[in-house]
Amino acid sequence: MNKIDSELLAQIADMHSVPQGVYNIRKNGESIARNCDDEIQIVPKENGKGIDIFIKEGVKNRSLHLPVIITQSGLSDLVYNDFFVGKDAEVTIVAGCGIHNVGENASQHDGVHSFHLSEGAKVKYIEKHLGVGSESAKKILNPITTIELKKDCVLEMETTQLGGVSFSKRKTKAVLGENSKMVVVEKILTEELQSADTTFDIVLKGKKSKVEVVSRSVAKGKSKQRFFSNIKGHAECFGHIECDGILLDQARIESVPAIVANSVDASLVHEASIGKIAGEQLIKLQTLGLTEEEAQNEIVKGFLK
Repeated sequence: MNKIDSELLAQIADMHSVPQGVYNIRKNGESIARNCDDEIQIVPKENGKGIDIFIKEGVKNRSLHLPVIITQSGLSDLVYNDFFVGKDAEVTIVAGCGIHNVGENASQHDGVHSFHLSEGAKVKYIEKHLGVGSESAKKILNPITTIELKKDCVLEMETTQLGGVSFSKRKTKAVLGENSKMVVVEKILTEELQSADTTFDIVLKGKKSKVEVVSRSVAKGKSKQRFFSNIKGHAECFGHIECDGILLDQARIESVPAIVANSVDASLVHEASIGKIAGEQLIKLQTLGLTEEEAQNEIVKGFLK
């Protein structure tokens, strides 16, 4: 790996060297490094378009890294990753994709991830996306995530679009079983003419299932963001969607909720707040010696932290 590779891996996966334990590093459409053990197996798909990850029953306090980097202009990379998590296992998965593009052609990564959690399994999934290189070079990221939670499962997702992504279309579909819980924190930054679409389609199927989604977005320049949420409650359940956005310049943010209760015991809530940075916040920071631009950047940094 060269300097550009190392910088991308540090930003999207906090990797400053090849990690210990289980990992799979994908570069320009191919796996360049992989390690697994008796508890966590990584098996390449026969068509070379992804991997199957098998986490054994009862595994505790384990982590694995699955970053993707693209440095080739004009490359379109499609990958399918399937996670099979055994009963009562507990694991942290660090993924994400970084694109470095300085060429004339668009570079694109479409990651299709499927989570199959057995009863009592707990997963924390951390995913960061980043685009760097020349401003005119297009960097496109389209993650698709499907989730199936059995009884007593917990899935925590932290997804962050750090910036520099020309276009992204993020789709998450989930079906929650009895007493299962899903918690999502999403953070997205767009600038210039960039655009980002996010869609959550969640079915609360099991009794006492629960979902909490918090989306924090900052749109600058003439960028556009669209947030769509569709939650259906089919039993005694709780669903809470919160969309908070900061607008700067001539940007636009759109939030479209849809909540459907098919049970008298379903409780579903959607909250949205979109607006510019409050003047008093800017004034307070400017009294400390910051310029207006520096004050805006500090507020945005804290909002997306």
